[in-house]
Amino acid sequence: MEQLVDVDDPAWPGIARLIDDAPAARALEVSPEQGRTVLHALQVTASSYLGALALHTGGLLADHGWFRLLGGGSNGLPDLASVNALQPDGRASSPPPYLIVGYDVIGGRFAIDGGGLGVATGQVCYFGPDTLTWGGMGGGHADFVTAAITGDLGEAFASLRWPGWQDQVAALPPGQGLSLYPPPFTAEGQDPADVSRRPVPLTELLGFYEDAARQMNGLEPYE
Repeated sequence: MEQLVDVDDPAWPGIARLIDDAPAARALEVSPEQGRTVLHALQVTASSYLGALALHTGGLLADHGWFRLLGGGSNGLPDLASVNALQPDGRASSPPPYLIVGYDVIGGRFAIDGGGLGVATGQVCYFGPDTLTWGGMGGGHADFVTAAITGDLGEAFASLRWPGWQDQVAALPPGQGLSLYPPPFTAEGQDPADVSRRPVPLTELLGFYEDAARQMNGLEPYE
């Protein structure tokens, strides 16, 4: 544990500066014990963005809460270890085929490709509610976290947003998302400004798109 925590180049001070400079981002609190437990399960050091988020935050809400980046778990947002079924002792028979690292407010999810998503090992990928498939985002976890905090992902997600989305999203607790109906993968749901939106538990939203991917593609969402 000490080898994972006590590093010469911790990533947290840099992440904290990004958050301080971004009024639309905030870190959720996590207890020191919980943070260390999740870090140990991940078996990464605090010099990585992944380790820093696990150790120092319960997660991050970025870009008015559109992005929910996972950390040590807080306020209805799961932790990185439990959502990826990692053992508390940090032992695993083999590296995971992917590592879920976050969600967006409309039910999309982000994962680091460990070889199981077929995009590029180490790259953060996005499973969108509009496509129901995985696609690469062109960079690793540190790049993804930085872009989410600073708002640089706004253009990439503009087609999934509607006028006034900031206030509606910011009012939601971390464990809730917005259900869009008709959903974005249908022809009727292509314009998010013309659909109904209602708050639902994030777990319910994720389950809905898993089922939709299974029915439409004949595959599990991670295949």
